[in-house]
Amino acid sequence: MTIETKRKIQALSIVLFILYLFLLTYFLFFSEGFGRVYTEREYAYNLEPFREIRRFWIYREELGFWAVFTNLAGNVICFVPFGAILPVLNHKARNFFVITFLSFEFSLLVECAQLISKVGSFDVDDLMLNTLGGVLGFLVFTVCNRVRRKRYG
Repeated sequence: MTIETKRKIQALSIVLFILYLFLLTYFLFFSEGFGRVYTEREYAYNLEPFREIRRFWIYREELGFWAVFTNLAGNVICFVPFGAILPVLNHKARNFFVITFLSFEFSLLVECAQLISKVGSFDVDDLMLNTLGGVLGFLVFTVCNRVRRKRYG
């Protein structure tokens, strides 16, 4: 792969990562469609692992597919780009443990911001699901990188 191609990929990755951060911020803090409204709310948090995951699974029929999907799969899916794009931007992030730690750390930052702003809630289950999403994104990056190396050297 030529240096020019690498620069183009790097530039595209920067643009995609910035777009991802803007979209993530919008959906987590401003999207009324996901119940993100500024009202006089109490601080909301869950520190018991698997509590909300179990609740969504038990009441899945009452809550409906969309609510369950948005909460469980949505938390995983929204962090896949983080784990897939970050290793392109920084070679130090091309390590399973580094990307796991960074995904957890970024998710912790998001959850704390939700708690402080009282938009959404701090949920340990979201930390686990978001970290899983970052790891899955890293696996996507790893597979794509191996295919690219086999094809282009």
